Amino acid sequence: MGKIIAIANQKGGVGKTTTAVNLAASMAATKRKVLLIDLDPQGNATMGSGVDKYEVAATAYELLIEEKPLDEVVEQDTSGKYHLVAANSDVTAAEIKLMECFARELKLRNALANYKNQYDFIIIDCPPSLNMLTVNAMAAADSVLVPMQCEYYALEGLTALMDTINKLASVVNPDLAIEGILRTMYDPRNRLANDVSEQLKNHFGDKVYRTVIPRNVRLAEAPSFGSPVMYYDKSSAGARAYLALAGEMIRRAEKQKTKQVA
Repeated sequence: MGKIIAIANQKGGVGKTTTAVNLAASMAATKRKVLLIDLDPQGNATMGSGVDKYEVAATAYELLIEEKPLDEVVEQDTSGKYHLVAANSDVTAAEIKLMECFARELKLRNALANYKNQYDFIIIDCPPSLNMLTVNAMAAADSVLVPMQCEYYALEGLTALMDTINKLASVVNPDLAIEGILRTMYDPRNRLANDVSEQLKNHFGDKVYRTVIPRNVRLAEAPSFGSPVMYYDKSSAGARAYLALAGEMIRRAEKQKTKQVA
């Protein structure tokens, strides 16, 4: 059975979309079948996958509001290695129309119900806010991956985000878990970054990934070329870090399956 992971943080600029795109590409590179769902009306994950958000035939709007089957909505990323549900400004209208729908928080869960087993991983890039699109993502997800910078305000915001996730779990998805906390844009020379990193590990333990994503020029450049970093420069520190993250997540998932079988 496939695993659905929502990538979320209410704070913008923490590497959320960068993580969604590059994790999808890295998972695909390990021969896993991957679907990336862009739920952010900015459509950055769509463009970062090499798909023109202005030219797509369908987006998450058609999936959620018009209830088109998933296989009529998916696109291929520029490399043809993973599937994509695109987003553009139409998804803003989807958020508004969701407010009028019956069982509005379950629209995405229902849309994925018959397709979950077709993928090893379904990765959802959430908007940087707690709106109905984010609620849909968390209602559909098995777990939430939280990317964050190691700085004071990010640490403060993480507490609020965890409270939000717990509240949503109690209302719409009791099985929702924290997949992990990912340290992004990490600079080991920065004393504050190291201090915050230690606080994270002390408080959240093994929920903090061993893999850290460094500040990396190639990682920052790749989206402007419409490409995940591993296709843009696979030898870069950013590409190696996301491949390492994919490996760590796959090992965790396999270990969890083994425990469930036992």
